[in-house]
Amino acid sequence: MSLPSELRYSEEHEWVKDEGGNLRIGITDFAQSELGDIVFVELPEVGDEVTANEPFGSVESVKTVSELYAPVSGKVVAINEDLSDSPEFVNESPYEKAWMIVVEPSNAGELEELMSAEQYEAMIKED
Repeated sequence: MSLPSELRYSEEHEWVKDEGGNLRIGITDFAQSELGDIVFVELPEVGDEVTANEPFGSVESVKTVSELYAPVSGKVVAINEDLSDSPEFVNESPYEKAWMIVVEPSNAGELEELMSAEQYEAMIKED
């Protein structure tokens, strides 16, 4: 299982990459492996506001539909349009091809509240 050390992680299994102001968000390798084959991804629109710990979309797998929870609050400035045609990217490449949204954060402190790779790994081992 891959856990890039430069990313931050939420308890709801999202990852966040700080891109010098804006934050790129997706779901972790652990999350996609638990969900199984992803067949559909629902994302917000560019310009929508997301709120930390609130749903911003969903992923549908052959097993279930799961909510996506925003790890930070802010305005959506980009969505990964490729996922509408290729939801399997979530399984194949959760950290590169399958990023979901980019957010302009409204509260920079929320990023610091997220877990490091080591903390996230410890949390999923407890489950």
